Amino acid sequence: MSDRFAYALEALQQIVRDAGADAMNHGGTSWEAEASEGGGQSVTVRRGEVETIEHHRDKGLGVTVYIGQRRGHASTSDFSPQAVRDTVDKALTIARYTAPDECAGLAEADLMARDIPELDLYHPWELSVEQAMVLARRCEAAALAADPRISNSEGATVSSHDSHFVYGNSWGFLAGYPGSRHSVSCSVVAGEGDGMQRDDWYTTARSPVDLEDVEQVGRIAGQRAAARLNARKIATVEAPVVFEAPAAASLIGHFVAAVSGGNLYRKSSFLTDSLGRRVFSAPVTIHEQPHLRKGLSSAPFDNEGVATTARDVVAQGMLQGYFLSSYSARKLGLASTGNAGGPHNLLVSSAGHGPEAMATEGPLASAARSLAALLKELDQGLLITELLGQGVNLVTGDYSRGAAGFWVEGGEIAYPVHEITVAGNLRQMFLGIRGIADDARPQGSVRCGSLLLERMTVAGE
Repeated sequence: MSDRFAYALEALQQIVRDAGADAMNHGGTSWEAEASEGGGQSVTVRRGEVETIEHHRDKGLGVTVYIGQRRGHASTSDFSPQAVRDTVDKALTIARYTAPDECAGLAEADLMARDIPELDLYHPWELSVEQAMVLARRCEAAALAADPRISNSEGATVSSHDSHFVYGNSWGFLAGYPGSRHSVSCSVVAGEGDGMQRDDWYTTARSPVDLEDVEQVGRIAGQRAAARLNARKIATVEAPVVFEAPAAASLIGHFVAAVSGGNLYRKSSFLTDSLGRRVFSAPVTIHEQPHLRKGLSSAPFDNEGVATTARDVVAQGMLQGYFLSSYSARKLGLASTGNAGGPHNLLVSSAGHGPEAMATEGPLASAARSLAALLKELDQGLLITELLGQGVNLVTGDYSRGAAGFWVEGGEIAYPVHEITVAGNLRQMFLGIRGIADDARPQGSVRCGSLLLERMTVAGE
């Protein structure tokens, strides 16, 4: 890694140790710190010409110091010994003038990760700027050739990023690891008559060998844009709705926010006090798998050093656990779930412990099925492929967002629609899930196939 990073992992470890020693030597009763470094490049091509070439490299040290239950935090991008000492001094000063908080402090010592599994998260991409240009041009060319109605391009981008970090605290925990993330994306515009529509597609992975073929990314972007031409407005109607996989993942994101510690202890969630209760239709299962090899959200420990473990967050529709840091857990009188920093690879399925699992009973079909099969079950209703706006109220669960997609008749796509709003309440929407398709894509912390919801209000003309 010496040729990828300016600082070796051992150097980051020493910076964290030095920060901790300074904190304890100047009045701190406990401490935690993280030192990190990262860098990468991004090349964008538009209409065959290079539009941007970006290189970035950054580093940072964050130090949190506790004086009893008073907390202070400071950060710096300077790793020099004097800058580290100054950062610790600032954190100590803040702590001295902060009111005590009975829930403040490090995560419990017995929760620290003892074994650090190798999760295969680091795959550097030896990609020159010239090679990235070639890939981006191939991606865009495939998009422009996908349909004669593709009239313009917003560009194709090839990006690569590498980073590593070390986290430590006064319990004696000290660990870190490198990671990588690479992506290819493309966005184009289709036109016919006076009508124009845009759409995009992308792929992202820890390893470049796991990325979708660049021509395939471009081709899909072009086909999606062309398919949206001649979109219609529709009358307001109550109808079943399918959220295509990327849009479905955003629904699960709202669930994560609703059962995350900060919203729960502030009573700003419609799922407060829902532990052990039904929150999804049976048998929807959401499994958290933090040790998934090459997973985009895999981690052996969370941002506080707490060991991560596989678990069912939702089992057959019943809520089994929240997403808690040590602070939010104390606020709720519970234990940390190893989610300081967020969830780790949530796999949404119709039962069991993964996207391949099959349900044996309940309102969902007995096996995972394709999006086409899900549309057959929908019969007549709306397929949502794009969501717009931020009309989600986590306190009440009320949901209202602009959308675009396709109207479905007899289980087949009939025509594209736009300028519509879909509305409902997340509590009823989750309980109304009737089907999950097998088209989940590993593009973030949530892997969820397309979702069929039994009914929503579709507001049009």
